[in-house]
Amino acid sequence: MAEKRDYYEVLGVDKNADDATIKKAFRKLAKKYHPDANPGDKEAEARFKECNEAYAVLSDPEKRKAYDTYGHAAFDPNSAAGQSTGYGGFDFGGMDFSDIFGDLFGFGGRGGFSSYGGASRGNQPTRGQSIRTSVRVSFDEAIKGCKKNIKIRYKDTCPKCNGTGAKPGTQPETCSKCGGRGQVVMTQQSMFGTVQQVATCPDCHGSGKIIKEKCPDCRGEGYIATEKNIELTIPAGIDDGQTLRRSGGGDPGTNGGPRGDLLVDVAVSQHPFFKRQGTNIYSTEEISFATATLGGTKVIKTVDGPVELKIKPGTQSDTKTRLRGKGVPSLSNPNLRGDQYVTIVVNIPTKLNKKQREALKAYAEACGETVDA
Repeated sequence: MAEKRDYYEVLGVDKNADDATIKKAFRKLAKKYHPDANPGDKEAEARFKECNEAYAVLSDPEKRKAYDTYGHAAFDPNSAAGQSTGYGGFDFGGMDFSDIFGDLFGFGGRGGFSSYGGASRGNQPTRGQSIRTSVRVSFDEAIKGCKKNIKIRYKDTCPKCNGTGAKPGTQPETCSKCGGRGQVVMTQQSMFGTVQQVATCPDCHGSGKIIKEKCPDCRGEGYIATEKNIELTIPAGIDDGQTLRRSGGGDPGTNGGPRGDLLVDVAVSQHPFFKRQGTNIYSTEEISFATATLGGTKVIKTVDGPVELKIKPGTQSDTKTRLRGKGVPSLSNPNLRGDQYVTIVVNIPTKLNKKQREALKAYAEACGETVDA
């Protein structure tokens, strides 16, 4: 038989380690070597048992004192030390680690182990499922806000049984298997002793109720699928890909739980002229060579309608102008708006009539330039 390792060495702690350090070390190793995390791994199973045994001793002040004095002999029924300490033949498998494993694997408290790594919720109120749909709006609708009618399919309380799921004139009965708790407790032996497993009741499926005569309309579900048209407010400034949430607009909860939410993904169509970036809008406007040279005015398109822009004499192509407050309203504060940035591009004509050609040639000669006729 292989010689047992020192318990402090097993947990990787110093002999002067305090209780918190020992518990922390055990938690780390138990999680690493737990059979659920290492199915079929015999070496991990052996290490897990070894860690359990070490912690069973070092976490108990009296047993730890006996171990520090006599070593492993303190728990050997055939040794004088084991007989004097009273721990000879101590059953390490009978230790209760439910507080440790409950914290480690998400169990619901002492003795409440679940074969799936978590405590069953039983018949507690549960929030309903959220419903997700989508809506498309135009660029202008996204900037200014609008109303949209959308159709959703969701679950509503069955009008025949008022949500009980039972045939009219009857009522659901308390489940006899779980006593209405929605959970059953099963006891079994494991490598670390007797373990209680808490699982969803197989008869009532966690509801705590048994419906012997089901409602013919909803077939015992308590709700029916239905379609509904709703008016949705699209706020000014919504951007492509953003989601609107309407609380309580989803499916009903169970056991008195609240409804889920309605989630609407917004898709914004592109604009042929404007480009958006955040709360700012970008556009491009062409001006003639004459206007760029002599100056003048240019009617600029904005989401609020046309505005006149003063063009300074000598304006160069790719000049950028900012129109304050002509951008997108802020979702958080509709009174705040971004700006519109206009790029001015000088349009160089590719075709000239005779009069235009002569005038431009005269201009070039006045500048001392020689051009083709």
